[in-house]
Amino acid sequence: MTAAGRPRRSCLAVPGSSVKMLGKAQGLPADQVFLDLEDAVAPLAKPDARKNIVAALNEGDWAGKTRVVRVNDLTTPWTYRDVIDVVEGAGAHLDCVMLPKVQDAAQVQWLDLTLTQLEKTLGLPVGRIGIEAQIENAAGLVNVDAIAAASPRVETIIFGPADFMASINMRSLVVGGLMPDYPGDPYHYILMRILMAARMHDLQAIDGPFLQIRDTDAFREVAKRSAALGFDGKWVLHPGQIDAANEVYSPAQADYDHAELILDAYEHYTSEAGGRLGAVMLGDEMIDEASRKMALVIAAKGRAAGMTRTSRFTPPAE
Repeated sequence: MTAAGRPRRSCLAVPGSSVKMLGKAQGLPADQVFLDLEDAVAPLAKPDARKNIVAALNEGDWAGKTRVVRVNDLTTPWTYRDVIDVVEGAGAHLDCVMLPKVQDAAQVQWLDLTLTQLEKTLGLPVGRIGIEAQIENAAGLVNVDAIAAASPRVETIIFGPADFMASINMRSLVVGGLMPDYPGDPYHYILMRILMAARMHDLQAIDGPFLQIRDTDAFREVAKRSAALGFDGKWVLHPGQIDAANEVYSPAQADYDHAELILDAYEHYTSEAGGRLGAVMLGDEMIDEASRKMALVIAAKGRAAGMTRTSRFTPPAE
């Protein structure tokens, strides 16, 4: 797994202005929870939302979850206070800061430097708090390679579909869904562009939300498209989407078992005891070094998801 091995199949959005939802999120099976100070919080509610988030991080039970706070974007007057208040108040209980609407590498570098100054001042390990960069407009996508390389703190590149659609004048009001008048997936290029930048720098790629929150079947179909490309997870806006995301972004049991078998078999056959072979048959399938690399990806996703093997490799009898 990339990005320090953190699973992010389901990334649950929780408005910082809702104490009730901040409490409920702690008991939900999402891999990651991001406490939001941006779009989900009205301007007049942002100061209190910061306090709510600090209290939730310090006093809540987030065991097993990646803890993220989404601050406001750098074109607003709120960002610097978001970062300072949250890190000063709860930096020891924070895994990442999410920066929305990133347009160039300098914005990520600003956040990196600010976090470094805060960590040094507070006596926190320098570099421990990661950065998640959200791509939400044309400028961000054009500059995504530089954004991905802007800081060693960057862990994920995230697609923000709603603002992106507006920024390019896309003729649709259905966020994340297919368009009847377009003969294909209108997001395919965007997703692949983000994925290439993420993988170039060993980062995770996260798909954005699907706003029809009660239509779980449609959510699942949309999620399957980015999962098939190789995305690591997707935003969820409602508890009902969590199980679907965890399922879609985990390998099928048969695929996980097969990947582990390939790894075991390849390790055996390339060893002295196995004959130091580079290409061998596993059942009806030829496996080699390329097979091992592909299997590593599926096995890593299965292990991160906590999956258990149901089969084992047995070396052939002499």
